[in-house]
Amino acid sequence: MIEDIELETFINDVYEYYGFDLGGYSRASLKRRVNRIMNLDGFPSFYDFLSKVKYDADYYKRAIDEITVNVTEMFRDPSFYKVLRNEILPLLATKPFIRIWHAGCSSGEEVYSMAILLQEAGLLHKSILYATDINTKVLETAKKGIFPLRMMKDYSENYRDSGGQEDFCNYYIANYGNAKFSEDLIKKMVFSQHNLVSDTSFNEFDMIFCRNVLIYFDNELQSRAIKLFDESLSMLGFLALGTKETIKYSIAQDKYKQVQKEKLWRKIK
Repeated sequence: MIEDIELETFINDVYEYYGFDLGGYSRASLKRRVNRIMNLDGFPSFYDFLSKVKYDADYYKRAIDEITVNVTEMFRDPSFYKVLRNEILPLLATKPFIRIWHAGCSSGEEVYSMAILLQEAGLLHKSILYATDINTKVLETAKKGIFPLRMMKDYSENYRDSGGQEDFCNYYIANYGNAKFSEDLIKKMVFSQHNLVSDTSFNEFDMIFCRNVLIYFDNELQSRAIKLFDESLSMLGFLALGTKETIKYSIAQDKYKQVQKEKLWRKIK
């Protein structure tokens, strides 16, 4: 296990050498992930690892990719997707065009879930889904729309629990142990790198997803991200967060109304 002072050295050196600011990330989460990659790659000491990060730019990229990756799945928390399907999409349907931002999209399972909902509601043709992440490696995976076939059983159960009526396997082609999702879904998606720590708003959206990302940030960085989302969200737009995340106690809390008991808020001011 690395020491607290070693973690701070790592954060400072990454910023000094590469300009990448990990300072706002939860220390407990960062420490777990640094320990994990050190064990994974067999470093005998923290300083061997730090030296490799500082002087090998390719390894630095690998380390940051490992440290910033988030775990996701399709139709995660089916009750949340059921509310989207039954209550939110009928409201979005009244708009001439629908813009959705998946911030911290990881490997893209959530983006494909939303595209399927939009297609089933007859809204995909007038929608565009922007999917961003800091991690270029997972973005490459997301762009391809290829996921392990072994996951499809769980994903199809989540889909059914979310109110899905179709045969889930219609949305992908099985090939060599992988599931390749339909180009009809992918062509409505725009994938690009975006850093919630340092980058600014790039459009106005009707809905923003940032689920299970803020839990890795400290309070100051969470506030910054919520301010960014507020600036990026149109009036009466929706903000979706993860099960352990909230906008309560943030500068934006009085401008939003929670939808049912889900981690979903509507901008009313």
